[in-house]
Order: sequence, then C-alpha cells, then structure tokens
Amino acid sequence: MNLRYELPAARPGQAIGLLGGSFDPPHEGHLHISKEALKRFGLHGVWWLVSPGNPLKTRGPAPLDRRMKAAQSLVDDPRIKVTDIEAQIGTRYTAQTISAMQKLYPRTHFVWLMGADNLAQFHRWDNWQQIIERVPIGVLARPGGRIPARTSKAAQLYRSYRVRKRDAFGLAYQEAPAWSFVNVPMRDDSSSAIRARGAW
Repeated sequence: MNLRYELPAARPGQAIGLLGGSFDPPHEGHLHISKEALKRFGLHGVWWLVSPGNPLKTRGPAPLDRRMKAAQSLVDDPRIKVTDIEAQIGTRYTAQTISAMQKLYPRTHFVWLMGADNLAQFHRWDNWQQIIERVPIGVLARPGGRIPARTSKAAQLYRSYRVRKRDAFGLAYQEAPAWSFVNVPMRDDSSSAIRARGAW
C-alpha cells in the first residue's frame, strides 16, 4: 500500500492519547478535549485517528481525504497529530487498532480518549472489554453525558479500576484496566449538528 500520510513518531516511554472517530467534520470540540487531555492526563501528545468509517453508523462519512485535510487545518498545537493509521494498517474496530498500535509502538504508553457520551454506550463496541483490559481509558465529560456515563455498564463493571481525579495525571503509566473520568470546561460542538445545518 502506498502511504499517503506519514505515521506519527513517538519516543520510547512517551504517553500518547488516542482520540478515534469519524471527524465528520472535525470541530473545535475535538480540539478542546484534546488539549484538556494533554493537561489532565499528563500526555506528551494526542493522535487523532480519523477512521475510514464508523461501524456503529449505517451511513458512511465524507471521504477520508477531505476529513483529514479539514482536521489538519483545524489543529493549532504541534502536540496534536492527525493520522489515518486505521486506513493504513487495515483495522476497522477499536480493539483491532489498539492491538496493532501496541505492536507498532511497543515502548509507547497509550491512553484511549473518549467523551462521556461514548462511555455510556461503550458496551456496544466490538470487543469492548478487550479494549479496557489492554489500555487505560481517559473519559472527558461532555454536555449531558455525566450521569449516563457514570451509570453505564462499563463504569459499573469496572468501577474498582477507576483512577481518582488527583491521580489521573499519570494515567498512561497505570496498568490496564484503569480509567479516569474528569470534568472539563464544557463545549457543545457536535459533528451531527454541523452536518444538520449544512455547514459541512
């Protein structure tokens, strides 16, 4: 396969947050939670994994190249990298992606990042327990998602592995399963709302 984008580089021992999604379109909310994750979890970088498609959605997203370019034009922090790594390595589901990336970057400490809304339906993801058993998870609160997230199947089943807010700064170096829920200044940006008003 001819690689259209370079894979991001990581030095041994670095802590990298992975923010997956269709980014259809990318928006300031993605940037906001990435910067908060850098600060709250003590990360050296955040990589946006712009997916070829979302298995939970029946309708396909805009072309990958368009979403990649829009994401790159939005990012204003050199610690945040935009990548199409899932398209390059041929993975479709998050569990597959994490497994492949841990092989590609064996000396990097990854944290899977998600909004609280995703934690609420995390148990619907393919091999979701494999994900939480392989990599620490950093959950960032978004509007309306706090209570459903905290009472979700994943949060209840793994409640004893929750890392306290005061210990979240070193989340990447915790042994999985480990997850932390942090409240951040709220933004209500939404890709679906942007598409609905015809701004994409």
